[in-house]
Amino acid sequence: MKERPGFSFFTFALMQFKDVIGQEHLKNELPELMRENRLAHAMLLLGKEGAGGLPLALAFAQYIVCEKANGVPKDPGPSLFGDDLPAAQPEALTDACGVCPSCQRASELAHPDIHFSYPVVTKKAGTPPISADYITEWREFVKTYPYGNVYDWLQFIGAENKQGNITANECNDIIRKLNLKSFEGGYKVLVMWLPEYLGNEGNKLLKLIEEPPEKTVFLLIAENEGQILQTILSRCQLIKVPLPGDAEIKEALVSRNKADEITAARVAAISEGNYREALQIMQHSDEDWQNLLRDWLNSIMKTGPVAQSKWVDEIGQVGREGQKQFLRYFNHLLQLALRLQVMPDLAQQYPDKERDFALRLNRITSIEQQQAIIEELDHAAYYIERNANGKMLFMALTIKIYHIIQDNVVLLND
Repeated sequence: MKERPGFSFFTFALMQFKDVIGQEHLKNELPELMRENRLAHAMLLLGKEGAGGLPLALAFAQYIVCEKANGVPKDPGPSLFGDDLPAAQPEALTDACGVCPSCQRASELAHPDIHFSYPVVTKKAGTPPISADYITEWREFVKTYPYGNVYDWLQFIGAENKQGNITANECNDIIRKLNLKSFEGGYKVLVMWLPEYLGNEGNKLLKLIEEPPEKTVFLLIAENEGQILQTILSRCQLIKVPLPGDAEIKEALVSRNKADEITAARVAAISEGNYREALQIMQHSDEDWQNLLRDWLNSIMKTGPVAQSKWVDEIGQVGREGQKQFLRYFNHLLQLALRLQVMPDLAQQYPDKERDFALRLNRITSIEQQQAIIEELDHAAYYIERNANGKMLFMALTIKIYHIIQDNVVLLND
């Protein structure tokens, strides 16, 4: 039984460029490549988690097969007067029309000429794992969690602790599909999510990538360039997908997730352009991280080991995702404190509660101490991601923070 990721996205009809958060430059550049006949046969969209590489690739795939934008127009029929009519041309659209039959099928991830490949695990004992085994789950996942990561996907399909891969059998299936004739006479597109999960068997695809059948396009969506086979990487046109800006994340949270302006601004600042992370934080937005943080720092610097032990028990009940969000919130306040030390004139730009707490942090820590704590928080978040014991980790972190700031103590009152 599949386990749903522990956070909520909104569901919407996939996928046009207008549905992608930010990326205005690429929304203009990608259609232009198509219209000017400069489309590479293999493109690698490289961006960090939460940047929107997959939604962008899906929007581009739909644009490529859109009948009004790039498809073959219907024959207008003979002229009434017997003269030859000029061939009808596709409309010069900057986005898929969203209404033609091809767009309708693409929006359901069911277009016969758009193929998908992604990390999977064995579904039935004794059978090789291929993406087609999970196409129903894939359609549901992408429509509901378009900014999700590989952990979310593997949880969604119930992979538990199994490692997902794009296997040699998958490569053979890709070769077979792309060598078939196009069903609708236009382009064939392979959307491969996370080619980092291709092992050396990915070299099976080299000849196909170098010499693809006519009107065949590879769209690879990656997060870590260093983990991609160099033989694959060298054959792709690299397109970097930047993280959306804070304003774009804020607008998406307000318009799509019905967040209030203040909460959306705070979450956008903490998430640093990662929309998946922003949605994770939104799920925990009702948590009073500031009170929890105040109790922690007071136990570290004032009330002693008994209070520390009680606090560690409390944070231990929060869960891995909550612990990670708490660390990110503390990290955010420290970053804010650093900015206010260097540029105090910016103070009025931030919400009152966060600004006041950051100013209190500046009373008990220097810039050097804040940087040291940020480094420890980053280490702790890294180990939480790898299932470290929460209580042991936070107790060790409590001791480290005590030693960092023990010489400069101010009680953090309400």
